[in-house]
Amino acid sequence: MKHKKMIIFVCSLSVIAIGIFSVLQHPSFGRLPQGARLERIRQSPHYHNGKFANLEPTPKMASDKSKWQLMLSFITSKKPDGLTPDKPIKAVKTDLSKLSIQEDLFVWFGHSSYLLQVGGKRFLVDPVLTSQFPMSLMFKAFKGTDIYSPNDMPSIDYLVITHDHWDHLDYGTVTQLQSKVNKVVCPLGVGEYLEYWGYPANRIIELDWDEDYTINADMTIHCLPSRHFSGRFLKENPTLWASFLIDGPKKVYLGGDGGYSNHFKEIGEKFPGIDLVIMENGQYNMDWRYIHTLPKQLPQAIIDLGASKALTVHHNKFALARHPWKEPETEIKNLSQNKPYKLLMPVIGEVFRY
Repeated sequence: MKHKKMIIFVCSLSVIAIGIFSVLQHPSFGRLPQGARLERIRQSPHYHNGKFANLEPTPKMASDKSKWQLMLSFITSKKPDGLTPDKPIKAVKTDLSKLSIQEDLFVWFGHSSYLLQVGGKRFLVDPVLTSQFPMSLMFKAFKGTDIYSPNDMPSIDYLVITHDHWDHLDYGTVTQLQSKVNKVVCPLGVGEYLEYWGYPANRIIELDWDEDYTINADMTIHCLPSRHFSGRFLKENPTLWASFLIDGPKKVYLGGDGGYSNHFKEIGEKFPGIDLVIMENGQYNMDWRYIHTLPKQLPQAIIDLGASKALTVHHNKFALARHPWKEPETEIKNLSQNKPYKLLMPVIGEVFRY
């Protein structure tokens, strides 16, 4: 009897191991930087001991518990009320192909995905517009937020990826968009994913912090620090994470993901007169306070940047944390009262001219 149970146990473990191995072979896991790209990474002043590092000490977890203990607690803890909406999120379906390229505008698709037009150029940032395996195993879009797909996107001058996390770099989306994208702008190492997935190397612009790419005589995109981390599975920080500033007829700051630190003030001082900042707001937790900005810190980050207008993303599509789904918008609205910037709050799919 014991022998039979042991056989069943071993067979079960084998099936699980084979299943995990099969999942990990999916191309969405990408490929770690290699060859000339890895050599360039090794020359970065932000790459130490085989991985990228933040400008200041940044523990992923602000807790005495190990990351595995925190992960287990997160998975097994009871989900609070209001974690997800009980009815479809309000959204607008816009025919994006009819938008004039001459207009400076913003269209948000939920979470951190948005279309941005600046100075006659079209940028698509961190698009997650599919729900394919294996990403579908990790998180599910709220009802009403999945009305846009890669097919709805117009031609894109620059696809901007801020870092390699699954909720910002989606295999299904970027592979389907390839024929519509002129060039990709991303932090060091992230180009390995795009090249592995079929993008020609000469269409990928990889930048280190404080490096620039000149679009034309009137516009430059600056790659700037953020306080975060990277990796899609076991390897820690194999690629860089970043924020970006589109410096053209208008200055627009793309915050990406990351915790509060001095880099916001330094960026504001280096690039005065920022017209619009697009900031992370959502999927936070006190245990993650060094790698995600908390609501009470967000107004100060916007003020540090010296922005005249601000809008927030990283909410209203996925429940990746344990706060109520509506809390990020409610908190920033309340906290932005009597502040020196104007808070913009478009709904998903709304064309917002700034």
